[in-house]
Amino acid sequence: MTDLAESIESMEQLAAVWRAMVLDRDAGADVRDLPGIAVRWADCRFAFWNCVTLTEVGAESELVGQRLSQAADIMRSKKQPGFLWLFEDLLDGQARSALGAAAERAGLQCAFPGTGMAGDLLPIPEPAHPDLTFVRVTSDEHLRAYADLNSRAYGFPLEDGRDGLDGSRLWKNEVHAYVAMRGDVPVACAATVEAEGRLFVVLVATDPQWQRRGYGEAVTRKALHEGARATGLTRATLHATVAGAPVYPRIGFQPNSPIHFYSLQG
Repeated sequence: MTDLAESIESMEQLAAVWRAMVLDRDAGADVRDLPGIAVRWADCRFAFWNCVTLTEVGAESELVGQRLSQAADIMRSKKQPGFLWLFEDLLDGQARSALGAAAERAGLQCAFPGTGMAGDLLPIPEPAHPDLTFVRVTSDEHLRAYADLNSRAYGFPLEDGRDGLDGSRLWKNEVHAYVAMRGDVPVACAATVEAEGRLFVVLVATDPQWQRRGYGEAVTRKALHEGARATGLTRATLHATVAGAPVYPRIGFQPNSPIHFYSLQG
């Protein structure tokens, strides 16, 4: 794939996966494909399930400014906060240069950066780590542990993470979600889900007190291994935070588009 094609793929994977995740929380959630904007908004307390993203390719400065204002208006209309995910490589060069000022005019502020990644890397060997055993998420107890790991890793209140996963049938049946256990203590988690012929890696997290021990990489490899074994897929995609970005190339992922996560000002 060309770099642009991979950036388009990264945006389309977000739209496809988040459709399923958001509708899993509430069948009446806001899932719309507007001109230039995909809305995937559960309006739950877990902010990652409240998402809008720009979808046009090669958008110029004026159009990007309009779309940012439209996206901010959508975000303001919601009860719960969330993020605009913006894939930088989808914009033309001038729009990239003017992005910061355009976002500020729309009432948006950069919350944190990320990176789209992909690779034709599957299957991979079944992983092992001397400290860990891996448990597939099949129960509400497992889901609660998975949610709490994400809350601790990303700095959310525990109740916010639980609002994103508690009671999910999707996560207990269709998502290949795993918790890494050190003895009887959950220390890390990762999941994969099939989306348009790819295996998408979602909600990787390590408890802050157990970071930098290889636990996140090990459980991500487990989720990829089991997802590929179940589906036969060979290509995988993900969206990496700054903390995770150094890990995934060791598995075989290559970075594509920089991602900007915007929240409303104030």
